[in-house]
Amino acid sequence: MKKISFVFVTAFIGLKVFAQNDAAICHTSSTEKFAMFASNKKFNSMHLTPSTYTHVSEVGGKMIKIMTDGAEANAYLLEAKKKTNNWIFVFQEWWGLNDNIKREAENLYNDLGNVNVLALDMYDGKLATNRDDAGKYMGEFKQDRGNAIVKGALAYVGSNAKVGTIGWCFGGGQSMQAALTAGKQAAACVIYYGMPEENLDRLKNLNCDVLDIFAAKDQWINKDVTTKFEKNMESAGKKLTVKSYDADHAFANPSNPQHNKEATADAYKNSVEFLKERMK
Repeated sequence: MKKISFVFVTAFIGLKVFAQNDAAICHTSSTEKFAMFASNKKFNSMHLTPSTYTHVSEVGGKMIKIMTDGAEANAYLLEAKKKTNNWIFVFQEWWGLNDNIKREAENLYNDLGNVNVLALDMYDGKLATNRDDAGKYMGEFKQDRGNAIVKGALAYVGSNAKVGTIGWCFGGGQSMQAALTAGKQAAACVIYYGMPEENLDRLKNLNCDVLDIFAAKDQWINKDVTTKFEKNMESAGKKLTVKSYDADHAFANPSNPQHNKEATADAYKNSVEFLKERMK
């Protein structure tokens, strides 16, 4: 009898531990899931060392400080020529807020018309020039800090601001998170091969349409991830547009030695049109 009881108790404990572990996996946030890629050697090897680029702004772009819960954060600001409440928040790849991201921010500034652009430094000054450091910084990132930076940016631009978000890779996921944080101020969200939000309750509170730029050869933000996102957005009653390209992860980074110019040009065209339509 004692032996049977022991077996039963052991089995019960095993099932309980399994259930707890399974629950933990189910409740892993989208940011945490993407951060897990940082320890994947294959994922890291896809990110070739970026080519050197030094950005010199032609329109007065400058680094500024914003306040976040009593602490400072960094951002790259491009102010509209005429006063406007239209803002674009730009989110970095896993390398950090480097000169490539500043160039992308300036491209958007020039092509979207009269908007303000704010590229947020989600790594608090850390920049990676190799994939080991990039993986380390992405793995160390905490979404609570990311949310605080976005809230600080929202306070900086003011409660009347209409906000569009865009980001690549790590920043694609942050673009989604920022749109959720922005609440009713969110006007548009563009995600380039980033991890989408999976929590239906959170998606139901999303206030804007989403454009998901998807790389068909991407092994991580893959077809399964995209299909699940489509179903979740439909269930949440939100509008999602998906654009698929016969390219691999990070295809739109011009400093990537394997940069896909044709796919990048079309994806950028779609992004600008999507943002313009919703930032009127």
